Amino acid sequence: MKIVGIDPGYAIVGYGVVEYRNSAFTTLDYGAVLTPAGMPFQERLALIYDEITQLLDRHKPQAMAVEKLYFGNNKTTGIDVAQARGVILLSAQQHQTEVYEYTPVQVKQAVVGYGKAEKHQVMDMTRRLLKLTQMPKPDDTADALAIAVCHAHASPSRLTRQLFGR
Repeated sequence: MKIVGIDPGYAIVGYGVVEYRNSAFTTLDYGAVLTPAGMPFQERLALIYDEITQLLDRHKPQAMAVEKLYFGNNKTTGIDVAQARGVILLSAQQHQTEVYEYTPVQVKQAVVGYGKAEKHQVMDMTRRLLKLTQMPKPDDTADALAIAVCHAHASPSRLTRQLFGR
């Protein structure tokens, strides 16, 4: 299964593409979509949409795993991230790519085995699972890879899908 993990944002969108086959990972691609701070917001959204569309065209993943949005103290930033997330989901829909959402606790649980793991523990385990010499930067890219790993560990098995149609 080819999975694209996405850490949504409007300044930085982290992405990581992995293949998960026979309980082993192959890292295919990773990086970040960066939008300039001075760019009008609508243009930032268009840039994100275009870059994610190109990513999906290039890799044709079976699944997109996206971090669920959490609204903390800054609602304005959360709304802007939600809009960026919307264009990412639109691109996935247009590519007929199934989208799965995971909370940070679910990512930690799936990658480390402990829902309250610290960020460095998640990054180290992701690096080990993907056989990377070091975790990529920025952190948004590393987070996207962890989200992809989470989906690989959390998604239903082929047998489950065949038996129960999921």
